Amino acid sequence: MHDCGVTRRGPGPALQGLCLAGPTATGKTALALALARRLATLQPVEIISVDSALVYRGLDIGTAKPGMAERAEVPHHLIDILEPTAAYSAARFVADATRLAAEIRARGNLPLLVGGTMLYFKALREGIDAMPAADPALRRTLEERAAALGWPALHAELARLDPVSAARLAPHDAQRIQRALEVHMQSGRPLSAWQHGQRAADGQAWPLVALEPTARAWLHARIAARFAAMLDAGLLDEVRRLRAHGDLHAELPAMRCVGYRQAWAALETGQTGDLLERGIAATRQLAKRQLTWLRGMPRTIIACDAPDALATGCATLQRLAAL
Repeated sequence: MHDCGVTRRGPGPALQGLCLAGPTATGKTALALALARRLATLQPVEIISVDSALVYRGLDIGTAKPGMAERAEVPHHLIDILEPTAAYSAARFVADATRLAAEIRARGNLPLLVGGTMLYFKALREGIDAMPAADPALRRTLEERAAALGWPALHAELARLDPVSAARLAPHDAQRIQRALEVHMQSGRPLSAWQHGQRAADGQAWPLVALEPTARAWLHARIAARFAAMLDAGLLDEVRRLRAHGDLHAELPAMRCVGYRQAWAALETGQTGDLLERGIAATRQLAKRQLTWLRGMPRTIIACDAPDALATGCATLQRLAAL
């Protein structure tokens, strides 16, 4: 029987799980698998995905979803749990991840939470209030206003109502601008107040390691190569299949994911010639937002562009697990 790793940490909160975050294309999956192989004889690792896109079935190429061989080698959770018509929230993620981590520890294994959805990490480590549920009528009203005025205008409105949330969002980040305005209109409280209002969790119980580049050009090159590889692998055909479902539309959270949003628009207009450039630009903006989120979180930083990044990352995570 493997020891669950909780009793070896000494004073302080019991380890609930290790967190591995980083912008897109920084090598999180490679490091997670390397750690699992390194610890295989000490304590088996199970991975909990921290990614708002990997929860959806059918979104495979554009999400760089771990393949079946990787999932067969190391158990993965919170992947392919929803149809792309559904919505998934930070509050639901916290409930799911907390439950799964407890189950993994009960099996004597090590929960490793891996991904790039920083709101989910923040909610898990700091706690989150139960925010108001989505209001379809209110969302339609906001979408109609955005169609008339543009999302940058609604972003400017959000900046007046909730400057903390607005500062983290790009002017065209329709999904998150809409949600922030919706929460404020429903509750009279800014989204940032909901996200910071509860401290039920203890971040020390979820130590965070972040893969971050020392040279932004390194990350930009990785992003460009990765999006080009996604197109070569058939991203447009994947989005064509999703469009053929008939029950999806461009405003669903699944279809707003970076890459899918640009591919959907290209197919809608028939202008696919500049999809590579638009996809790369959108992914670079995503990575910038992810780094902004990370700067506000206590974390241990691993230089993902260093030659020894895998070895350093494995050693750091192993030390935090006290194995």
